[in-house]
Amino acid sequence: MIKARFRSPIGPLDESVVRFTALPHDCDLNFHLNAGRYVSFMDVARLELIGRMRLFGEMLRRGWRPVMGGAVMRYRRSVMPFQRFDIRSRVIGWDEKWIYIEHIVEVGGKFCAVGHMRTVIRAKDGDGNVPPSEVLALMGQQLASPPLPEFVANWRNAEEGR
Repeated sequence: MIKARFRSPIGPLDESVVRFTALPHDCDLNFHLNAGRYVSFMDVARLELIGRMRLFGEMLRRGWRPVMGGAVMRYRRSVMPFQRFDIRSRVIGWDEKWIYIEHIVEVGGKFCAVGHMRTVIRAKDGDGNVPPSEVLALMGQQLASPPLPEFVANWRNAEEGR
């Protein structure tokens, strides 16, 4: 979060890239990045994305907190111990409640994994959720959501049917 303050600000649909190194304690018995650690690194990348959008301070002042409400992961290539990897993060759309974020993991420009997360912004205790339109208003934006990729829309519909 501190580093994000010193990086250039980005807009609501812009991409942020964070570089990490897979350390031995991040790896599993197969000697590659543990599946759960991907999600943990994506949490950090998501906070960096919020920080670069210059939302984090305003959200804290209002008592708003981002909360992940679901994830869909796909793994294709291993990240090995001591390898440097990038996570490219961007907002891919939103609805009345959820903000959908894509995190792509790459080593040397080669695709390793992708995570699609849905995040809700929670207000102070008991005040419920903050609609994405209010979050955008903090940025001085009044945008319509881009169309969600078909599989994300299907995922959203499946979750609403539960």
